[in-house]
Amino acid sequence: MSKGVKAAVIGGVFAVMVGGAGYGAYNVMSALNGGGATGAASPKSGPPSAEEVEETTAKFFAAWEKGQAAQAAALTNNDAVAEPVLTSYGEKAHITGVKITPGEAKGATVPFTVRAKVSYEGKSEALSYKSELTVVRGRTTGKALVDWEPAVIHPQLKKGDTLVTGEAASPPIEAVDRDGTVLTKEKYPSLGPILDALRERYGDKAGGSPGIELAIQHADESPDTSLLTLAKGRAGRLETTLSARVQAAAEKAVKSHAQSSVVALRTGTGEVLAVANHRDDAWNAAFEGRVAPGSTMKIVSAAMLIDNGVTSMNGPAPCPPNATWKSQTFTNLKGLEPNETASATLADGFLRSCNTAFIKLVDEEPLTDASLTTEAEERFGLGRDWKTGITSFDGSVPASPGPDRAANAIGQGDVQMNPLTMASVTATAITGTFRQPYLVSPGLDDRQLATAEGLRASTAAQLKQMMRLAATAPQGTAVRAMSGLRGDIGAKTGSAEVDGNATSDSWFTGFRDDVAAAAMSQQGGHGSDAAGPIVAEVLRASR
Repeated sequence: MSKGVKAAVIGGVFAVMVGGAGYGAYNVMSALNGGGATGAASPKSGPPSAEEVEETTAKFFAAWEKGQAAQAAALTNNDAVAEPVLTSYGEKAHITGVKITPGEAKGATVPFTVRAKVSYEGKSEALSYKSELTVVRGRTTGKALVDWEPAVIHPQLKKGDTLVTGEAASPPIEAVDRDGTVLTKEKYPSLGPILDALRERYGDKAGGSPGIELAIQHADESPDTSLLTLAKGRAGRLETTLSARVQAAAEKAVKSHAQSSVVALRTGTGEVLAVANHRDDAWNAAFEGRVAPGSTMKIVSAAMLIDNGVTSMNGPAPCPPNATWKSQTFTNLKGLEPNETASATLADGFLRSCNTAFIKLVDEEPLTDASLTTEAEERFGLGRDWKTGITSFDGSVPASPGPDRAANAIGQGDVQMNPLTMASVTATAITGTFRQPYLVSPGLDDRQLATAEGLRASTAAQLKQMMRLAATAPQGTAVRAMSGLRGDIGAKTGSAEVDGNATSDSWFTGFRDDVAAAAMSQQGGHGSDAAGPIVAEVLRASR
């Protein structure tokens, strides 16, 4: 929205998010002000009855429809925060003529549909959306109250967000793929936040003019989310590096696994062909995630071992049942057979993803705590302030002492990555050259892309062959996922253990000819279980 548009802040520090029936729900504000009503001498206890749920909901809806913010807020368990939000609904968002239709209650939760009108400076449009609320019992008053959270007013509102109507902060854009195909949120849902970010950053440069919109201004300073257009602005055309065909495959692939993300890019240029997320929070974890990548990190670790002369693809790398480093014992995934014979090479440890083979080598001369960091930054360009065109995280491989030095080598410890960085690692590994990934041409805004030394030709050749073996050799951990893919293929699996989770995060990165892709699925299990099929489906769509 334009600077002149005043807005009310949604949520507040005392807002309590209560799911389900909200039995026994308690709120700091309820204790301070009685939950918006005078406390009874003998307050009721237990969950609200069906009659109480119906009565409270009806009163809240009636007050909301009439624009009676104070009365509606008094029916919540956080009236001090709810009142300005309800007030802003009419005064700042300019929403009037509200009609709310409740659905069938499920316990204490009531779904409902809102139909209204948004009017601003002579422009008017109908507004319709669905949300839900939950009725809880105020512990000090015993009264049935609406459990307040911003999503009651609109399902996309979060704590601290602002709902406003006015001139858009940025002109609209018509984002197109590398072949001129228009990319829309409707056809490619997970591109929604990315298209918003591109609009905010490049709307002015694309040559458009702003319209009038109902939008959410986010508290975390992420781009506005447009909800309704009252007057269309003139869209500027913005060319991206995306491929509509590969993006469609990525959208479909991530839907098969919850909390999943994937990135595909052209290995010879760094151009991002697809980025998709299937998450509850609509966050672009594919670009911004910061989590341990598991054994996919062994691509970088293997390069470190080769570049420092510790071993080579066909050099020795014993794979014992366990290995101890600085008093911490590391083991392999269940079912992996140890191999301490002369045939135990780095390639064997890589394709079978033997943790102990790498742990046994991290203390060899001339390696230091900083060796993996140097390899990651100088050879693979990680942590070098990438400028992709939108917000992104370019990896972190700190120089860790003690047990974390060994843990880092197998993608645990202090290492943090995301699908974008791991797809780039694969592209660098198979070409020998680091090319910073990007989504919009740097020529549009004169961005300076990050650079790195890249790999020696012999190192890249060995990495590429080991990835091929992981995807094609009988014992390769990536064989199942990559089965059926034609062309020059290779991959690396990963399983990252996260504290508090019974199931590991699933990681997978691979290549097919000149396309690299990487995926992560939180608590998805082994690399080939969830992330592997995602990457394979995306690579299958590339040609």
